[in-house]
Amino acid sequence: MKDTHVTVTLPDREITLIGTAHISRESIEEVAGVIRDEKPDQVCVELDAGRYQAMEQKDNWEKLDVVKVLREGKGFFLMANLVLGSFQRRMGAELGVKPGEEMKTAIDTAAGLGIPYIFCDREIQTTLRRAWTRCGLWSKSKLLASLAGSAFTTEKLSETEIENLKNRSELDGMMAELADYLPSVKETLIDERDRYLAAKIWTGGATKQVAVVGAGHLMGIKNHLEKIAAGEESADVSELDQIPPASPLSKAAGWIIPLIIAAIIVLGFFRAGAGVSLAMLLRWVLWNGSLAALGTILALGHPLSILVSFVGAPIATINPFIGVGLFSGVTEATMRKPRVTDAETISDDVGSLRGIYRNRITRALLVFLLSSIGGMVGNFIAIPSLAGLLGK
Repeated sequence: MKDTHVTVTLPDREITLIGTAHISRESIEEVAGVIRDEKPDQVCVELDAGRYQAMEQKDNWEKLDVVKVLREGKGFFLMANLVLGSFQRRMGAELGVKPGEEMKTAIDTAAGLGIPYIFCDREIQTTLRRAWTRCGLWSKSKLLASLAGSAFTTEKLSETEIENLKNRSELDGMMAELADYLPSVKETLIDERDRYLAAKIWTGGATKQVAVVGAGHLMGIKNHLEKIAAGEESADVSELDQIPPASPLSKAAGWIIPLIIAAIIVLGFFRAGAGVSLAMLLRWVLWNGSLAALGTILALGHPLSILVSFVGAPIATINPFIGVGLFSGVTEATMRKPRVTDAETISDDVGSLRGIYRNRITRALLVFLLSSIGGMVGNFIAIPSLAGLLGK
């Protein structure tokens, strides 16, 4: 069953929800048609102000300061944004449709008719950070694998397959699959945003509204709107704009590995003397530093970035508040300063491995990511390796 839009009739309110596929030509036409026919008092779109600004400003990437991004700890979220955006652009390119074009059409149609419009989605960085914070180590690994897979997939969807994504049965199956694979991510990306979008639509306050949202949110928003209208649920969703604080266990987790390594080295000193303790320290530095440096080498990082990865990895382990990726990524971006052409082509470059290596912005992000993974793997390998020296 393909219900692409539904009208929610509430006391003194009428809200028409249009469920779209973000790279669907049919959705673009439907959005414009419904707004013209309904002539609502207000149009709501599933965008935040930042994403709309990015769509409108062609020079947006030219203003990107990759060093600042890394220093603020946003390297992973920027990479995730790029990968997800690239995937949608590749799918849309097959159909001659830009991702999010139906949202822009809704805004342009409303503006042309003199109808006010509002953005009703949560800021994308908040959504990604909430999703990441709520993931455990295994879920984070699966999420990274999924992002990598979508970055380099060669899968192509036909226009019919894109339109089928709006079918209720297709959507239910996709939501169930996501819930099984990454339940915490599904809760943040879909369930939370259903409630958030419904609350923002409701607080828009107009008597007659048209809301343009992704098809996967359609029924969830409808249910939340009915609960808000019945007084069963609050329209205050300010807590969903907050990043959940790390649990005491998560805060302690960053210190667990350095404490284990320090404990083994100290135990080695008391059990076997300074020589064995020194050998342990050297072995740990070699494992940790070498694999962080290997990650940078795999990213084809600058020679100084490789050296900084090797030296910085043990320092980053001792101080969990600083990641080795910060050292190596900033060094890479400093030694190979991003060019204007890198900013201009980043959206296309992120769609291929060759493009990622060619582009200095994505190369710095890759150095950041792979050196961090290398350092982490080096620590996990080092622990049993050091423990083995205790028995000698």
